[in-house]
Amino acid sequence: MSFIEEFKKRGYFYQCTDLTTLEQKTTREKIAAYIGFDCTAESLHVGNLMQIMILRLLQKYGHKPIVLVGGGTTKIGDPTGKEELRKYLSDEDISRNMAGIKKSLSKFIKFGDGPSDAVMVNNADWLDNLGYIEFLRKYGKNFSINRMLTMDSVKTRLEREQSLTFLEFNYMLLQAYDFYYLNKTYNCSLQLGGSDQWGNIVTGVELIRKMSKNESFGLTTPLLTTSSGAKMGKSVSGAVWINEEHLSPYDYYQYWRNTEDADVGKFAKLYCEFSQSEEKEFETLISKNINEAKKKLAYRVTELCHGKEKAQEAFDTAIKVFEQKTVSHNLPSILLDKKILSQGIMCIDLLCHTGLTASKGEGRRFIRGMGIKINDHLVVDENLIVNSNHLKDKAIKISSGKKKHVLIKVEE
Repeated sequence: MSFIEEFKKRGYFYQCTDLTTLEQKTTREKIAAYIGFDCTAESLHVGNLMQIMILRLLQKYGHKPIVLVGGGTTKIGDPTGKEELRKYLSDEDISRNMAGIKKSLSKFIKFGDGPSDAVMVNNADWLDNLGYIEFLRKYGKNFSINRMLTMDSVKTRLEREQSLTFLEFNYMLLQAYDFYYLNKTYNCSLQLGGSDQWGNIVTGVELIRKMSKNESFGLTTPLLTTSSGAKMGKSVSGAVWINEEHLSPYDYYQYWRNTEDADVGKFAKLYCEFSQSEEKEFETLISKNINEAKKKLAYRVTELCHGKEKAQEAFDTAIKVFEQKTVSHNLPSILLDKKILSQGIMCIDLLCHTGLTASKGEGRRFIRGMGIKINDHLVVDENLIVNSNHLKDKAIKISSGKKKHVLIKVEE
């Protein structure tokens, strides 16, 4: 199977500037291809996972992945899909976020100096010192305002009559220049991204053709949502982060364990790297026992991100919590001062402290709605005081609904 064949088979394909020629090129030779990530957070999240898996796929077929981090473009902000100007990030913020992004990616791909080893580049290295007048004179004539106004990222904002600053409008030019620079410097002939990036990617392909007449390609992936229309990478609690300091392996496992029935097969193709025989077995399992299929999906995706040991811990914890109804010390936990617990703390305060509810009022509503349990016993009194008597195996399990659990442990 070729790179493009597997790319299609796994559900990654949406659109390509010249699919036939790209397939021929990637079959007969090894290429360099890039995906860009702006430095807006200290970790990538599940919404980035398809792009991460594509970097793995490139490496599998011997191609060289280039990870472009937008140290320069992050200062401007991509208007694609955004309704307002991005918040300002300092150089220190951007540098910290870049390190976190590399940590996320290092779980999935190998960085190094080998022919197919990934490299990380920062577009601030060439954009920060770009002379504005020189840039306009040399490259500005290659961009048509008429054409740029037809791009979805621009058109959508204008149709909604939402402000689009000249700062953001420049993003498309800089992304096109990034591709031109990587093509010239690293012989990078392919840019990949989500379908919402199509206009920006095509602009880069056109700039390369006009400036150097080199061959280059754009390849996009579909924008994913769950079957119910929810955005990938988001949960009730917030973003589903890749790095464990932002989200525990157990919570990562639980996100996948709670996959909607209709998405299980699709997500397995996108994220599990099953062999052909494993794929057939998994399809059979979906039809016979959807819950066991969800467990297998969650285990494999967690193993890929956090390793076998953490995946097994998450699996065992879930079994204890949901099937055996016992306390597992691998649940997400917080420490509470021994004196506070000895004196007692109101349940609604504890719910806020753990992050299970956003406010005391919400805590009261959850209790009235029979949605809170302590050590698997329903809380019916919204003025309940939690104290040392509630300790079980040196911890207190507090639950919101069926799926959110936190352990309260005593800080000596």
